[in-house]
Amino acid sequence: MDRFAFNTAKSIRFGTGTFDELAELVSAQIGDRIMLVTDPGMMATGMVERALKQFRDGGITVELFKDVEADPPEHVVLGAVAAARSAGVEGIVGLGGGSSLDVAKLVALLVPGTETLADVYGVGKARGPRLPLILVPTTAGTGSEVTPISIVTTGASEKMGVVSPLLLPDVALLDPALTYGLPPHITAATGIDAMVHAIEAFASASPNNNPLSRMLATQALTLMGRSLLKAVHDGKDVEARSDMLLGSMLAGQAFANSPVAAVHALAYPLGGHFHIPHGLSNALVLPHVLRFNIVTTPGPYATLAPFVFPELSAFEGQERAAAFCEKLADLSRACGLPQNLRAMEIPRDILPKLASDAMNQTRLLVNNPRPLSEADALSIYRAAF
Repeated sequence: MDRFAFNTAKSIRFGTGTFDELAELVSAQIGDRIMLVTDPGMMATGMVERALKQFRDGGITVELFKDVEADPPEHVVLGAVAAARSAGVEGIVGLGGGSSLDVAKLVALLVPGTETLADVYGVGKARGPRLPLILVPTTAGTGSEVTPISIVTTGASEKMGVVSPLLLPDVALLDPALTYGLPPHITAATGIDAMVHAIEAFASASPNNNPLSRMLATQALTLMGRSLLKAVHDGKDVEARSDMLLGSMLAGQAFANSPVAAVHALAYPLGGHFHIPHGLSNALVLPHVLRFNIVTTPGPYATLAPFVFPELSAFEGQERAAAFCEKLADLSRACGLPQNLRAMEIPRDILPKLASDAMNQTRLLVNNPRPLSEADALSIYRAAF
């Protein structure tokens, strides 16, 4: 067996009601002075106030940073870092979706002041130290609570990543009850996002594609394949919500170690230029990238297909891989998601620019099981149009 490395969060706590243990965890892992990183949408849910009450009752002083934006730009990260330093916090808690968790990870890394944000862009550039970190996801999609990755928007539309095991939290706390209020369209988009993580991790051409990631990916897809539509149509289905949150985390662990590829590379320009939510961007290009990949590399997708759609076990090889692509497109449609770029009011004449920008995502494209050129990217965008 080839050598590989596998890293994940130091501790994971999962289960309905675990959110009520947050203050106790903070006291044990961090101390009595923290920053809570979240966003304006979370402020309207009541979850932030629940957390703040726990902290008040536990004698914990909180610096609240509530200005996280989707696809967080650099100025948001730097503003949070400045506020945390000024308050003299001892650790960071992130509460919310992927953007809030990504910002929380970077704040924990940068507050000690030994390196700047510009210093840590790329893979393995961060040196640390970082502050203690607890992450609490409220969507079942990004898996950010168990990934060593933070994505930042730089300039008008370009995205850059910070990739380092230092970004893995001390504790990931997952309470399915926090996802009950997610609207159907967010449940659908984030759910497809998590499925993409598992699919791309399993098929990744990365030299670190490993048995643990593949095992986690298949378990994640089993959970999410049986529960995504249930969660979309009944947001308070306890079993479905639990399956989706656990599946999202398992997929996060998988792709944190066996990295994603062309689906994400082609999704990022859609988010950068048109501010389309990341999960929806992935859903829009997913079947088209997979149709491209299975021409030369059907094997991984044929293997995965029955984990998501058990009925596909009746097919074999290329036929099964092709059916998998079509069933994923059908699933997106059944979830009520937009099905093409036209529906998002993306003009056809920008497709060459999107293809050019996608080629900048070299850290992702190198993991695609089929090499992909700019002309290939343009063809995929045209198919998705």
